[in-house]
Amino acid sequence: MSISAAQVKELRDMTGAGMMDCKAALTETGGNIEEAVDWLRKKGIAKADKKAGRTAAEGLIGVAADELSAVVVEVNSETDFVARNETFQDLVRNVANVALATDGSSEAVANAAYPGSGKNVTETIKDAVGTIGENLGFRRSTKLSVKSGAVATYVHNAAADNLGKIGVLVAIETAGDAAKARAFGRQVAMHVTATTPMALTEAEIDPTAIAREKAIFSEQARASGKPEAIIEKMVEGRMRKFYEEVVLLKQAFVVNPDLTVAQALKEAEKDIGAPATIAAYVRFALGEGIERETTDFAAEVASVVKK
Repeated sequence: MSISAAQVKELRDMTGAGMMDCKAALTETGGNIEEAVDWLRKKGIAKADKKAGRTAAEGLIGVAADELSAVVVEVNSETDFVARNETFQDLVRNVANVALATDGSSEAVANAAYPGSGKNVTETIKDAVGTIGENLGFRRSTKLSVKSGAVATYVHNAAADNLGKIGVLVAIETAGDAAKARAFGRQVAMHVTATTPMALTEAEIDPTAIAREKAIFSEQARASGKPEAIIEKMVEGRMRKFYEEVVLLKQAFVVNPDLTVAQALKEAEKDIGAPATIAAYVRFALGEGIERETTDFAAEVASVVKK
């Protein structure tokens, strides 16, 4: 079958593999992108699916918080230049504050009244297009709340207070000192920014993702030619390492790599003064999942496809 330049580009963005390897993988899998990713990983050419981290869009992530809750929102623009515009920054900051007064769902925020405009958030952002001079859009939002404790926030690559490229919320449930819980939660939020965990606990990982990893590890192990009993032990070991890499509570804590996040939480309880639980976390990275056209690179890929 014919493999298009766009398919090769997409696979390369997802895996970081070379163009010819990507073309070979797509040819072997009949153009199926997900199967091609697995094909490359089995060959040791690609280490992981990087789809979320390699796509991009401009704009800002905004956060807002009160005593027991916090929200994170994403508002997109066409260029990074606009993200440095004070008018746009005020717009995103206000959307975050509006979101805090709702249940935090994207639909609720989009339809919520924007202060001073007499219109909802979606309509106000549309009106701002004419003022700012670029296409703008409210994309998404999420809210975390606790009954007692704190929801910590962290913004990475900050453009202004509570505005940046990555926004993280971490909910700490505890009857102890809320300020100290928030301080620890902020450290965990910084950790989440750096490590991008797949889930809070092992049980929360998508079973499809687990089955996929096991299949890949099994094929890699069988390539060694060892007996099935040994292969099974090898896969078990690889899966344990996989969980340590992608499960938040099992990850080595960036603040103190000698401890896992779960162990660091136990240590923090001494300062907080009561048992504490990481109830949930949210990580928004600007533009993740939004494809942005890169025509020059596509032309480069096209030249390879034609060979």
